Amino acid sequence: MPLELLYGNRLILLNSGREYFPALLAALQEAQQEIHLESYIFADDAVGNAVAGALAQAALRGVQVRVLVDGFGGRNFLVDFEARLTAAGAQVMLYRRELARFRMRRHRLRRLHRKLVVVDGRIAFVGGINIVDDNNTPGDLGPRYDYAVRAEGPVVAQIHAAVRRMWEIVAWANLRRRFRLQPCLQASPPPSGEQPAAFLLRDNFRHRNDIANAYLEAIHGAREEILIANAYFLPGFRFRHALRDAAQRGVRITILLQGVSDHPLLRYATGALHGALVEDGIRVFEYRKSFLHAKVAVVDGLWATVGSSNIDPFSLLLAKEGNIFAWDRPFAAGLRASLLEAMAEGAREIGAAELHRMPMYSRLLRWLSYGLVRLLVGLAGYGPKHWQANEEKPEVSRR
Repeated sequence: MPLELLYGNRLILLNSGREYFPALLAALQEAQQEIHLESYIFADDAVGNAVAGALAQAALRGVQVRVLVDGFGGRNFLVDFEARLTAAGAQVMLYRRELARFRMRRHRLRRLHRKLVVVDGRIAFVGGINIVDDNNTPGDLGPRYDYAVRAEGPVVAQIHAAVRRMWEIVAWANLRRRFRLQPCLQASPPPSGEQPAAFLLRDNFRHRNDIANAYLEAIHGAREEILIANAYFLPGFRFRHALRDAAQRGVRITILLQGVSDHPLLRYATGALHGALVEDGIRVFEYRKSFLHAKVAVVDGLWATVGSSNIDPFSLLLAKEGNIFAWDRPFAAGLRASLLEAMAEGAREIGAAELHRMPMYSRLLRWLSYGLVRLLVGLAGYGPKHWQANEEKPEVSRR
């Protein structure tokens, strides 16, 4: 699917929960007609209770409130919040409640990893931030470092259509006919700014490779700089080759990765790629100040993306994801400046000398982890041919 840029948007970059949750709560408190909220995690902590309270208050004043949470990431959501929200009149559902008995089957591994909120069909939030306190992290790794975007304008109609369609699909799957949507609110938000933007999702049907292809198109077209910050970075062959080709063209490439991780297997597997990346002339940094959870990128100071999609096989092959893409110098410059500041304060570069000094057992552990991840992906039914985007090159259309 081509990247369909819509003009007339107003995008506000939000850095981590300290900026995101005040903006989200303000929008929920001002809602008049409808709220759709999707999240992978909805935690029973101070942030989760504040958001649940705002949703309940909105439902009590007559707003149609619909909350969809992943059945694995938010497996305690119904116990923690269902009674409170439904008593106020909100509708809540889980996406795929299974995984009580783990099996390597595709349908059990597919998760709702999107973090989306749409209020009254006119304000949307897109990013990587779950409904959870920044300091509520595994192993006290916090605070999370992440990004989201508050959007107004025509791009909100794309996000609104995505959340309504997902709600309908889950309602049908759970035989929740009373939760089915009525065609009452059609989002046609007027222009609110001047920023071109598009929303892309990743699913297993029409949009299997949309996010990956948008990244590849930007990398293929890069002329000066590529800056990627990604929590779980384990790209397929075409993605890595695109980065190498860009580096050979003289493009400055910097990749910011986790220095502390809640998934050691993926971190070690990513480490297996450090040597090849550095040899290709790509600078690799690890963020060690706290827990990096971001999934963002900036290319040539013009193209930028913020969303939920990691660059690893689980996000690009299995999970349902959502990213917003902007073609705007001020927005891209703001994100770039924020990333460079974070790197200056809390990141360390992984250099060639350090990699050469690495003990043999550490190298072996990394390559074993890389092989194990590939094996798990294969057992889930995705061989090497799946672990990359389609061969066609997408095009950018502007409207």
